Amino acid sequence: MNRRRTTIAALAALLVATPALAQTPKAAEAWPTKPVRILVGFPAGSSPDLVARALAEPLSKAWGQPVIVENKPGAGGNIAADQVAKATDDHTLGVLINGNMTIAKILSPATPFDPLTDLTPVSQVGTAPLVLAASGGIPGTDAAFLAAAREAGNKWSYGSPGVGTVGHIGMELLKSKAGIDPVHVPYPGNPQVITAIIGGQLQLALLPPALAMAQVRAGKMRAIGVTSAERSPLVPELQSLADVGLKDFNLEIWTAVAAPKSMPRDLVARISALVGETVRAPAMREKLAQQGWKAVGSSQEALADRIKSDTALLGGVITRLGVRAE
Repeated sequence: MNRRRTTIAALAALLVATPALAQTPKAAEAWPTKPVRILVGFPAGSSPDLVARALAEPLSKAWGQPVIVENKPGAGGNIAADQVAKATDDHTLGVLINGNMTIAKILSPATPFDPLTDLTPVSQVGTAPLVLAASGGIPGTDAAFLAAAREAGNKWSYGSPGVGTVGHIGMELLKSKAGIDPVHVPYPGNPQVITAIIGGQLQLALLPPALAMAQVRAGKMRAIGVTSAERSPLVPELQSLADVGLKDFNLEIWTAVAAPKSMPRDLVARISALVGETVRAPAMREKLAQQGWKAVGSSQEALADRIKSDTALLGGVITRLGVRAE
């Protein structure tokens, strides 16, 4: 009799629990239940901001909720990244740059989040190479450049928009690969770097294509090549640095969507699939190209792999040189 009562009680408990269990997937399917925030670590009109706003409209239509872009500029985008990492409302995402998701903690141990443990990769949105730009008197687009650079040694200098930026770390990587030794001169920003190159105070810099090519096409600077492994559709007229003689050199800037580590995995997977599909749509590809990005729309796994490889590549340079962000 006692055994029968125990069995009946167990069945009753199962019947009570079943509706609640059945509601869990439905609750997940109902997401989002309120507006979704996309945090951006740079001002309105910046490249990451334009990417976030391009994504906001199609995502809003798909989710049936407003998607609000909030600008949280400062610390090279790390203020926004930190807020994404600490969000617990399941309705906060970030559009971040590669530095925020890879080397932030290596560059500055005081960074209040660890990109490798506190952020969840969602999807890589776009990539772009840098242009190795040179002053007008530098030999141009073939191996003659490398010969001249090696002969010049530390008599040449290169500019960047600050210690720890991709223009700085990327050039140090280039130096080690190419066997050249220009001296680093930090500036407040890329506009000042460009002015110094045009004026002859600097010989080299790694610059975003949109900034570099306007001056190159005007005949004020020379473009040696792009830092991607192959020619880029963003600047198809330029060869890659591999064509110049730097084999196995591949450096790109990129932007991606990230989520807090606290967000449920199944939800992140759904968001990743939608963001990837949205980015790969022809209209979005064209819009991103106009903004200076080659559209990717990657899986979570592909973005995680890119984070791992870039952290190892650039983190190795930072550790070797003892670089610390200002």
